[in-house]
Amino acid sequence: MGWILVVILLLGFVSCGADRNIKKGDKYLSLGEYHDAAEQYKQAYRRIPPKERKARGQVSKKIALANDYINSSAKAIAAYRNVIRYHQDSPETHLKLAENLMKQGQYGDAAKEYQIVLDSLPGNKAAKEGLLAASEAPAEKKNASKYIVKKMDVFNSRRSDYSPMLFGDQYDQLYFTSTRNEAQGDELSGITGVKPGDIFYSEKDDKGHWGRPQTIESGLNTEFDEGTPAFSPDGREMYITQCTTDPSYPRYAKIAVSNRADASWGKATPLEISRDTLSSFAHPAISPDGNWLYFVSDMPGGKGGLDIWRVRLIGGTTGGVENLGEPINTPGDEEFPTFRPNGDLYFSSNGHGGLGGLDIFIAKVGKDHKFHLEHPGYPLNSQGDDFGCTFEGPHNRGFFSSNRGDARGWDHIYSFELPEIVQTVKGWVYEMEGYELPAAQVYMVGDDGTNLKLSVKGDGSFEQVIKPGVDYIMLASCKGYLNHKEELKVDSVSESKEYTLQFPLASIRVPVMIDNIFYDFDKATLRPESKKALDELVKLLNDNPNVTIELSAHCDYKGPAEYNKKLSQERANNVVAYLTEHGIAKDRLTPVGYGKEKPKTVRKKLTEKYPWLKENDVLTEDFIKKLDKDKQEICNQLNRRTEFIVLRTTYGMFDEKGNLKNPPKPKPQEEKSSDDNTYDIEIN
Repeated sequence: MGWILVVILLLGFVSCGADRNIKKGDKYLSLGEYHDAAEQYKQAYRRIPPKERKARGQVSKKIALANDYINSSAKAIAAYRNVIRYHQDSPETHLKLAENLMKQGQYGDAAKEYQIVLDSLPGNKAAKEGLLAASEAPAEKKNASKYIVKKMDVFNSRRSDYSPMLFGDQYDQLYFTSTRNEAQGDELSGITGVKPGDIFYSEKDDKGHWGRPQTIESGLNTEFDEGTPAFSPDGREMYITQCTTDPSYPRYAKIAVSNRADASWGKATPLEISRDTLSSFAHPAISPDGNWLYFVSDMPGGKGGLDIWRVRLIGGTTGGVENLGEPINTPGDEEFPTFRPNGDLYFSSNGHGGLGGLDIFIAKVGKDHKFHLEHPGYPLNSQGDDFGCTFEGPHNRGFFSSNRGDARGWDHIYSFELPEIVQTVKGWVYEMEGYELPAAQVYMVGDDGTNLKLSVKGDGSFEQVIKPGVDYIMLASCKGYLNHKEELKVDSVSESKEYTLQFPLASIRVPVMIDNIFYDFDKATLRPESKKALDELVKLLNDNPNVTIELSAHCDYKGPAEYNKKLSQERANNVVAYLTEHGIAKDRLTPVGYGKEKPKTVRKKLTEKYPWLKENDVLTEDFIKKLDKDKQEICNQLNRRTEFIVLRTTYGMFDEKGNLKNPPKPKPQEEKSSDDNTYDIEIN
């Protein structure tokens, strides 16, 4: 009988040990530390004797739940099957098993499980949609779309790499989240069992090759989780998801903002979206106009699971939280919103059917001003989780993340491209004789009704998709500068095409040199090759009808002063004559010949071409004669110039009584929506 007592005691110790593991697992689960919870439940399962089938089945439910949270679908499948094996299953067990079988591409087995649910609950919407998806998935994969998808080994590690986001005026930087060993912190995450995520970045070199990912040497990353970066349209702010650890409280994700200063990202500060402290806020995305922050939350008032919400950004604060509602949100999970520059919203969902796990969907606004969903199919989507798109400007190409084909469930970064015919216009706005003008605006009007106001990037460039068969007028303007207008006629083409335009703006504060004005040697006669530059000046004055200018000609110091002044006056007169012959009113033009009286003052841009000159150097005779012979000749050439300076900007604006001829029209009663990216402009 003694041996029986020993066995009973041993079973008691085993049972107590299992209970301790279960309690620990429950605590980890409540804190959101799913990996640690799964480990505790697994130890408990091993300590429960096989004969205690009910106990084993109940612990298997907990193992399955914890692994479900961390996308370990293979382990979740094994656990759910144990739940069924020990007769502790319910319709929910079979539904969850079916969803995980979909993630593994086991569509036939998934269909059987969905059918079991429907046999018990004929009206179950999730099972109906799941069964339909499982039935259609094989054919959808067979009839693949035209997307080209490639795994990007240069970005990927032996852990998870996900949520890529392109950055930079030339889209030559890629930021993404990674749990690789180089991430900060020494402890492993209780959620995933690996290091907490940090944000890394890679840069593209001059040859178009991406470099090895680097850590961000600033206060942006911490020992906690940071990820899913998104950028404001001006590139000055980075929005991230941040998840700190507290041993006593559940893990709630929050959105934080990092500001860029001196090409470095600073420490992120939390953004208060709501006073709700018991919900998570994650996966930030900024609308193309910069007015809205889209995010993911499980806060009350949603459709169930995780929903996509938005909040208006007002001067660095937020206000007015809105749920996007149907058809985007479902009782399932909707996550990882992002925008294509044309306004299409991309997001991932497990509540709309698809090929398994999270699938990427596209929400486009139709003529009825409502969202309409598209499923881009395989291979952009797969049986795994597919999410986190980023786009290379207006083109349907970029990067996304997926855990397809990874036995451990790690996410990796892939490139994608959908070959399509896209016509774009790319322009640069810059100061004549100066640098780019990122403060400029470009107004774009098309004869199809297009009426847009385009922002200019940090390098002075802008890019916009255009339509074949449309005639466009584009006007660049900036405070302190004259306007510049270009016209563009877009033809139909059989392949993608990019039009390039230049918008040099003339300052109203400093003299502006007119390049390529040529005269006969020692004469005032304009040479034929001057016509192009003179026609550009005619165009400039027509684009700015309220401007009057002083048109001046200058000589070098060689020759008698009186002769040079007379020659330069005749040259200025001839330029003005050309302008008046081409329709410019004579009273808008003041010709002046300065001879050698006003030597050129060097501007900063010129020092890039001639490093031996310094900004604000004045090319006087004394200055020039101290230089080497070759440099003297360069300076003499710089002094021999034709330029203009703006005198007035109100020509023709007032009548004889001093009243404004064309006062602004009163605004119509019906205002445009505040997030409508259209503007009423008139281009003469």
